[in-house]
Amino acid sequence: MYKRIMVAVDDSKTSGYAFDTALRLARETCATLQPLYVVDVPLMSYDSPGFNASIIRQTLYEDGRNVINGALTSMKRDGVQGIDRIVETNVTDFDVAHCILRAAATFNADLVVMGTHGRSGIRRLVLGSVAERFLRIAECPVLMVGARAAERSAAGTTTAVESVKEPS
Repeated sequence: MYKRIMVAVDDSKTSGYAFDTALRLARETCATLQPLYVVDVPLMSYDSPGFNASIIRQTLYEDGRNVINGALTSMKRDGVQGIDRIVETNVTDFDVAHCILRAAATFNADLVVMGTHGRSGIRRLVLGSVAERFLRIAECPVLMVGARAAERSAAGTTTAVESVKEPS
């Protein structure tokens, strides 16, 4: 079914649910799994006079490496093959969703798995949604793992899958 699965990871609980789902799929289908962490250095850090953005950048890379190391440990434990990747947004013209898109294309992903908080209304407007932006531009199937559904699944009441988008 799937041969190459990419999963976007960060240090959130929702991302952990998405990773667990991707890990299970990779194990069940003998797919290669690529956990992807995107470093997104806030634009305002470049505008602050006398501020060294490399400090924030280095901290974000360290956070990413910690998240990735946890994913690699789980992959090794479950016998899932793959290689991690950390990418950085381009300050001038790329957001996190586009970084994931480029990484998925480079990896030739058959499926991208992402967590989503399922925010709506003003919270979504203010906070935005990387998952929603990615879903709109994706060139391969996308499996969204919703936070609320994943919590119910952990309690044994439902499945963690929120939606799947197949390319048109």
